[in-house]
Amino acid sequence: MTRGDTAAAASPGFTLIEVLVVLLIMGLLVGLASVIVRPDDRGLLRVEAERLAQLLDLAVAESRYAGQPMAWTADGQGYRFWRMTADAGWSEVRDSDLLRARTLPQGMMFAGMQVENRPVSGSMRLEFTPYGPPLSFNIDMSFGNAHFAVAGSPIGEVRVLPDEGASSGTWAPR
Repeated sequence: MTRGDTAAAASPGFTLIEVLVVLLIMGLLVGLASVIVRPDDRGLLRVEAERLAQLLDLAVAESRYAGQPMAWTADGQGYRFWRMTADAGWSEVRDSDLLRARTLPQGMMFAGMQVENRPVSGSMRLEFTPYGPPLSFNIDMSFGNAHFAVAGSPIGEVRVLPDEGASSGTWAPR
């Protein structure tokens, strides 16, 4: 055997153990990244509750500025906004990208609603008038084991309350 043959036979390479260790580390990193990137139920519900709170706040403001009543309705998997017009009555808002009809993510739902501290049975509906005091309301949302409430105060603030805030009456920071 010559010296060149020995170098070719002992060429550096990876053993099966080394390849498996690298694959294991890569698998752990991909698994960790997928957990970090994909929000949990509570985080996703919080985002949707914040969106609803901001849209309800916008509907209240639009009602006041335009001098027209606005309404919000919810069904099983989504919600929409309505505008009262003098000629057509209640019509769905279709001319606004912000107040368009929306669908909740799969498995998320409206668990209940109270208006002026009274439970609402049947269809969920809020009406915002341009004149007079704002409604006090509480819309409960759930997704898996996570629960949040979107609450409107008698002074016109719309906020998101976490589980613990809903029972104690404290406002969640935005």
